[in-house]
Amino acid sequence: MFKVFIVEDDPTMREMIAETLEKWKFESVTVNDFDQIVETFVAYQPELILLDINLPSYDGFYWCQKIRALSKVPIIFISSRDTAMDQIMAMNMGGDDFITKPINRDVLMAKVNALLRRAYSYIESRPQVLEYQGAILHITENLLVYKDQTAELTKNEFRIMYTLMKKAGEIVSRDYIMRALWEDESFIDDNTLTVNMVRLRKKLAALGLETWIKTKKGQGYQLQ
Repeated sequence: MFKVFIVEDDPTMREMIAETLEKWKFESVTVNDFDQIVETFVAYQPELILLDINLPSYDGFYWCQKIRALSKVPIIFISSRDTAMDQIMAMNMGGDDFITKPINRDVLMAKVNALLRRAYSYIESRPQVLEYQGAILHITENLLVYKDQTAELTKNEFRIMYTLMKKAGEIVSRDYIMRALWEDESFIDDNTLTVNMVRLRKKLAALGLETWIKTKKGQGYQLQ
């Protein structure tokens, strides 16, 4: 049974989410002391976090950074704000997905189930490493190694890199990458792919691979 950590200060919303998860046979825990979010996370060890942005004391972005320093656990941000900047900020802070209020229960569970599949089933029956032009992608560790330098990738950055390396030399469309990332295009925000691609390119540049991913205008991306 997957464990979900609900970090939401609205009691009505928190109860609705917990009830929805219970119907789907998930175990959930909520936080009462919003200064003890990290401590509760460590004690509970959830497989996924639903994290509101507007919280007492510190916002969800702050707590996401704190948790990311300890874990790569999947995080879905929850917010009543639906601007592109909020969603970009959520991804930049280490979030994996974003859902806006009022929450549709079916959409919530579609996102939860899809993210759990990606996070915990993605590497099954796959090779342990991929190699292209001297760069080695370690599948189980989300690491890219090149000339004795190492870049640690987030889950989304890893999946982008994995997809491009599997099709090295080919032009890979944005739609194809988004399907590989999120499986269901109806929940895709195109900004999310752009933000993750920018972050990935910065990490490649630090390895000396700044020109490795070439943008093919109107077509997609290609590993050089």
